[in-house]
Amino acid sequence: MKVLLINGSPRATGCTYTALNEVAKTLNENDIETEIIQVGHKEYSGCLSCYSCYKTRECVIDDDVNEIASRFSKYSGIVIGSPVYYSAPSGALLSFLNRLFYRGGTDKTMIVGAAVVSARRAGCTATFDVLNKYFTISGMPVVSSQYWNMVHGKDAEEVLEDHEGLQTMRVLARNMAFLMKSIALGKETYGLPEKEKRVFTNFTR
Repeated sequence: MKVLLINGSPRATGCTYTALNEVAKTLNENDIETEIIQVGHKEYSGCLSCYSCYKTRECVIDDDVNEIASRFSKYSGIVIGSPVYYSAPSGALLSFLNRLFYRGGTDKTMIVGAAVVSARRAGCTATFDVLNKYFTISGMPVVSSQYWNMVHGKDAEEVLEDHEGLQTMRVLARNMAFLMKSIALGKETYGLPEKEKRVFTNFTR
């Protein structure tokens, strides 16, 4: 089993990375492979709403979104980490996620999802809520911890002093490992849930 951890911060080894690394280390201790990628330092165009991806199964914008999306089936879990910018995830991360999750041809059913946020002080819960919505619209079970998945500090050194936050990351990782292993057993025994043909309703007269 393998988990992809996405660092939405422009800082490669800052607060968000420190939290994600704590998750990754604990997942490794529970026999789960991990891969951390950074996207917050790149320039991502937002979704163009051209719907081309539903015909070609690829986004028309030429960057690494298609390549990362093509690897989704290799992962049993996805962790998305972001710093707090005005009580929201970073702009680069939002553009990346909007296209990654909207892109056609990527089935995320029963891939386990978790969000991790970092801030000096406030705005974490609003950011946390935004990130979790990507999972809950995609058929992805969401992992919880002993508290909302957040750490606090103005830099990585201060995050390392947030003992409760780091413990929350470790509990999150153990819960994630357990859930992924349980889902794998469930697939072997019962298979995936039955899917209905998607129905779209427009709220117009």
